[in-house]
Amino acid sequence: MSPTCSSIRYTPVCFKNSRIRYVTSRSKSERPGGIFDSDKLRQEIAELERKSGDPDLWNNREEAERVMTDLKRKRDRLEPWEELVKQSTDLSELLELAIEESDGDLENEIRDGLDSMRKTFDRLQTRELLSDQYDPASAFLTIHSGAGGTEACDWVSMLFRMYTRWTESSGFKASILDMQEAEGGIKSVTVQVDGEFAFGYLKGETGIHRLVRISPFDSSGRRHTSFASVYASPVVDDDIDVEVKPEEIRVDTYRASGAGGQHVNKTDSAVRITHLATNIVVQCQNERSQHKNRAMAMKVLKSRLYDYYREQQEAEKAANAAEKKDISWGNQIRSYVFQPYTMVKDLRTRHETGNIQAVMDGDLDPFIESYLRHGWNEAS
Repeated sequence: MSPTCSSIRYTPVCFKNSRIRYVTSRSKSERPGGIFDSDKLRQEIAELERKSGDPDLWNNREEAERVMTDLKRKRDRLEPWEELVKQSTDLSELLELAIEESDGDLENEIRDGLDSMRKTFDRLQTRELLSDQYDPASAFLTIHSGAGGTEACDWVSMLFRMYTRWTESSGFKASILDMQEAEGGIKSVTVQVDGEFAFGYLKGETGIHRLVRISPFDSSGRRHTSFASVYASPVVDDDIDVEVKPEEIRVDTYRASGAGGQHVNKTDSAVRITHLATNIVVQCQNERSQHKNRAMAMKVLKSRLYDYYREQQEAEKAANAAEKKDISWGNQIRSYVFQPYTMVKDLRTRHETGNIQAVMDGDLDPFIESYLRHGWNEAS
């Protein structure tokens, strides 16, 4: 069969006036994104390149690093789209050649190219939804056990494994800052996820995660429901001023548990800081030095406070926003059902899958993307 315009209809993008316009079959209300203005982005890159070439810039190291980071981020945003434009042009020329020569052997190559472009387009389109100020930041991710006792601690262990798998497959790096082990699993764990847009991808995971399964700890084989809370906050820059007065916090030291060597386990090196006004509690025990653990715990606290106050301000401006509710045990965002059927369902976006094992192995991208698209639709 020779390729024709009617036999190959799948065009993920079109290009007009050097701007990349999203084209889908969905209505405007369903379409995440709008126009990716490459001209404007090129102008911003040119201006940053001009600044980076100024010798006086390097007299202020912090400003120089900010400029270079911003320049790299904008280049990394533009270049994949430009490569997609080039692929589209090459594929269009290949299609014209196939039509002229009636070469049916090229049809599969063209279809494979279109499928590859669609995957790239979807990935880049999702990235364009990460437009909040701190979406590009790394993230602190904390998981706490809730109602369910031993069951809940085991559930935290399962979620910790799930996010670790997702982190690895997404090219991020995770470092454990604090882990409180308990009978049956983990009572709480905090990790720092390093990498561009880690917070942007993980912010939608904040909330209560509910597990329904036949308990491996119940000799009668009964179904149990367990809960765990997940909280993601951005790793904010040191120049962000979040004031924490000494009288506003309580600092406790204790002996670390788990791996870490004899020194860690025999001295009160672990640090717990409680912010009295908000009741936000952070812990760190991964360093041998109490001083270093305190510094890291304070950094996590400032991140949590920054996010807390930001959400308060946004809630005042948009009191009816669905995602600005306080976290509570009755406010779960996602259910994971192992028995009597298998299903993972996000209660905000209604996205669901029956392949629960894939999700527990870290296949979270469909849920993350559906949350980001849902948020864009809500805002538009």
